[in-house]
Amino acid sequence: MSMFPQQSPSSFNFKEVQYEKNEWVARVTINRPHNFNAYSTPALQELAAAFQDASWDDSIAVVVFTSAGHQSFCTGGDVKEYQQSYTQKPRDYWKYMSCFKAYIESITNCAKPVIARLNGMAVGGGNESQLACDLSVMGEHAFIAQVGTNVGSVACGGSTQWLPLHVGDRKARGILFLNQRYAAFTSLSMGLVNAVVPTVKGPDGSFITAFTDDRTYLADWNTDPWDQPFERRASAGDIKKALKGKDGYSVDLSRVDELLADLCNQIVNKFFECTRYTKAQVNFWKDAAWHGTVGHAREWLALHYTSLEPYEGMTAFVEKRKADYVGVRRRAADPNGSSEFLWGPYAKTCEKCGAKGIPSHFDHCGKCGAALPAVAAK
Repeated sequence: MSMFPQQSPSSFNFKEVQYEKNEWVARVTINRPHNFNAYSTPALQELAAAFQDASWDDSIAVVVFTSAGHQSFCTGGDVKEYQQSYTQKPRDYWKYMSCFKAYIESITNCAKPVIARLNGMAVGGGNESQLACDLSVMGEHAFIAQVGTNVGSVACGGSTQWLPLHVGDRKARGILFLNQRYAAFTSLSMGLVNAVVPTVKGPDGSFITAFTDDRTYLADWNTDPWDQPFERRASAGDIKKALKGKDGYSVDLSRVDELLADLCNQIVNKFFECTRYTKAQVNFWKDAAWHGTVGHAREWLALHYTSLEPYEGMTAFVEKRKADYVGVRRRAADPNGSSEFLWGPYAKTCEKCGAKGIPSHFDHCGKCGAALPAVAAK
């Protein structure tokens, strides 16, 4: 009797993740379309459990990682959860990062190749999630982006570590500093994904994008010349209409799944221990970058959650407004200002009641209501 018996997916009773196993393939699906498939803390724990189970199950050869719908593969962490919970208890963000670390490592340490099925945008931690996978197939309607410096965080859950390995140092810095969007075929040319597949259908029900030489997709394993790969191509306007289901346009993931079925079949028909060790060898630089930095990242992010940047960035996101980036800079440049504390450093003492550590921007004591003197300029 095995010490690691096979488990039925239903036995896990997952709430935010769908888990399936069938004919050598495990399928792990983030099921939070109401939040653009952003992962919550419980979702991270469920995802880690699913990948570990697939890793240990000898009836599984390959894992497909995707999400519900066609709008989003994953948009990273749930910013509302961050704003409501972790800016209030930064010490709990350290615990959250432990859950995230376990999740990412459940993918990189999985004994089976993991293929990301990018059924929609992969943003922030969503890009980090697909970078953690071994292969990545992307629908043409999707895009990739990082958002850390927009929302008061740092993309050190995989992107600072692995983007330089995928796209080179200069491009990695552009992605991380500027937070721009990278369309599907651009992502392929940069090395962010392995293949891009047509997904946009026009009013006549046919795929708009068509390739030369009877290709049905573009991939980094195509060895023939790409001088003229497109016969026709879906425009940004076509993609926008398809995502909204307007004017007869639609998103169809059937060709994505056809390619995935082919890739899974190819992996099934390889020696599994050789495949497992190949992954371990190829992971050398990935693991070195990750394990050399992620512990530090967890500590720094937990500390940084006590400061103004994440509070302002994530509150602005929840309130659907632009964050006051320049205002925070002005506070740092002001000799009497503070960019670290929401209401200034804990600099005042109430002469009436003796309360200490009152924020420097307070005019009155929060305990007794007495007027407070101004803090002298330094």
